[in-house]
Amino acid sequence: MPFTLATWNINSVRLREGLVAKLLSEEAPDVLCLQECKSPVEKIPTEAFQALGYTHMVARGQKGYNGVAILSKLPLREVAAFDFADLGHARHVAAELENGVTVHNFYVPAGGDIPDRAQNEKFGQKLDYVAAMRDWAHREAPKKSILVGDLNIAPREDDVWNHKQLLKIVSHTPVETELLNDAIAAGNWVDVTRQDIPEGLLYSWWSYRAADWDAADKGRRLDHVWATPDISNAAHGSRVLRAARGWEQPSDHAPVFASFDL
Repeated sequence: MPFTLATWNINSVRLREGLVAKLLSEEAPDVLCLQECKSPVEKIPTEAFQALGYTHMVARGQKGYNGVAILSKLPLREVAAFDFADLGHARHVAAELENGVTVHNFYVPAGGDIPDRAQNEKFGQKLDYVAAMRDWAHREAPKKSILVGDLNIAPREDDVWNHKQLLKIVSHTPVETELLNDAIAAGNWVDVTRQDIPEGLLYSWWSYRAADWDAADKGRRLDHVWATPDISNAAHGSRVLRAARGWEQPSDHAPVFASFDL
């Protein structure tokens, strides 16, 4: 069952309902994982998505913050919703497709502005969250699984516009990148995006602060698609839909796609 999956931090699914519908109608992924929905589940505008063929959804939400959802053309069933680091946040949901593949959708805490847990509680929460992801993967040894989402860490030097300048900036500090790489190793995850696009600068996020984000191009690759080794070789066609960052009233993230021939 070949299928295409996309992941996108939408930064309010209700505010950007039209952009989600645009993506679904123009790109038509079989599965779309959304983060930072900022909505209780019952207020996610599902009718518009159902009209486009996305009749299946699993989600976790909360008012005004966080929130994750998996929209799908394909039948799926919810199998998990983890509260890593016991934060009480809606940051994870997982669903199993009929072919037995489990899709984990994550929204890792951003971590605030100061990369020091003693000065910044949010940074400590982020480190604890990723450490819990690592420990879960080590303990459970997932199989036939895909992990996607806004992981809020750009792990490689070519995942940011300037490696040296960002070493002290939250999302690219050594403590974060090492922890994320430990999480990858713990689950034997394969970074599908970099499997398909192994070389070169690659971003999925551009700050709202830039007057002209496209010209400045000071991006970071914060959004990821990983797969377990038993299905990673079936992945192909990875891409970032950079154009979506330039849509009207956009999210500061662009969707990331991958296809799987399973």
